[in-house]
Amino acid sequence: MARDKTFKATINVAGTEIAVTSTGNSNNDYISLTDMTKCFEGGNALIEQWLRNKDTILFLGTWEKLYNPSFNSPEFEGIRNEAGSSSYYLSVKKWVSLTKAIGIKSTAGRYGGTFAHKDIAFEFGSWLSPEFKLYLIREYQRLKDDENSRLSLEWNVNRILTKLNYKLHTDAIKENLIT
Repeated sequence: MARDKTFKATINVAGTEIAVTSTGNSNNDYISLTDMTKCFEGGNALIEQWLRNKDTILFLGTWEKLYNPSFNSPEFEGIRNEAGSSSYYLSVKKWVSLTKAIGIKSTAGRYGGTFAHKDIAFEFGSWLSPEFKLYLIREYQRLKDDENSRLSLEWNVNRILTKLNYKLHTDAIKENLIT
């Protein structure tokens, strides 16, 4: 089974560098929630605070039901019932391990952090600040436009090279093989 190549890029949102990872398909873009929290008081703890919110759990559950056929709905129902209480705690790793979620992931290490699918990241951005969310969407769209522009140029170059190569080959055949 071939593994998808992961591409990394950064966008600058309100003076903060935010990592974006992609497997080459904009439907599989993940944005760093860890980087998003850098310009807000509370830092990484904001992610855990966001996960305590009942509306967040409902949003995540709905997203997973739409896009993840392996989502553990019965476990989600238990989490949904507990969410919102003052003693409730949910980490990204706990959410992923209990529900088999794919929309948000957390990794340790030098280049680790919490990454979420772009839909979820935009929702988190809205929770942080509506203004921040709008800047995030604008910069993400700029990144995608730049990528599409580069891909379009690359396609045109490949087409021209193929056309020239064909001409060279046919001319060589005419000159050398056909008498």
